[in-house]
Amino acid sequence: MFKLGIYTLAGALTLGLIVLSGGAAALTPASIAVPAPAGPKVNIDNFTFTPATLTVGVGTTVTWTNRDDIPHTVMATDRSFKSKVMDTDGVFAFTFTKPGTYGYFCSLHPHMVGTVVVKGA
Repeated sequence: MFKLGIYTLAGALTLGLIVLSGGAAALTPASIAVPAPAGPKVNIDNFTFTPATLTVGVGTTVTWTNRDDIPHTVMATDRSFKSKVMDTDGVFAFTFTKPGTYGYFCSLHPHMVGTVVVKGA
């Protein structure tokens, strides 16, 4: 009986919040959108970086997303950037501030390689 009372009180409080907030949509977790990173994207899938080579301008942020079922990293061969270990759906972003060619690889699977070519302004 006590638990029923708590649930009823919680339900009433939730209903009150819904009414005050202007509707149920304002409280549902699905309505709280996390913005997707803008700019060029590289997918990590099936032990490959896709696209393998990406050309961008100075000041561009590139985002890598791990679509594999196992962890991966993104590490520049010159050590200018390095991600933490990313599980499935993990994301790493890096902004390129200088022109050049940046080779990178997965430090857990070194045969996985990619390149970002950064063009000057």
